[in-house]
Amino acid sequence: MTDSTVRIEITDLPAAVRQFVTALDTRDTTAVAGLLTPQASVTDEGRTHTGIAAITDWIADAASEFTYTTTPLAAERTGTRRFTLTQHLEGDFPGGSVDLDYRFTLEGPLISGLVIAP
Repeated sequence: MTDSTVRIEITDLPAAVRQFVTALDTRDTTAVAGLLTPQASVTDEGRTHTGIAAITDWIADAASEFTYTTTPLAAERTGTRRFTLTQHLEGDFPGGSVDLDYRFTLEGPLISGLVIAP
């Protein structure tokens, strides 16, 4: 398989990606922790959080900062380990709405990396 990007159905995203997004939306840090490799990293708003404890702390902090809803818009697969989910967020953060790409990297069935960016 080549590393070309292919649009896929959102329901065809790997289970870990779908479960992570659900857990992130509900701020379920226990569920998130079970979906990550020990050295996983998440980059959001230019800051990288590495390791399960740092990532669950990031989720807890983000939960207290703003409230928002998410609507999945599109999904893509790049190779066998990389998946992107584009989501529309609306909430009480500056600007009120934004489309973000959640770019996941998997290691086996677990998430080893996530970059969230416009």
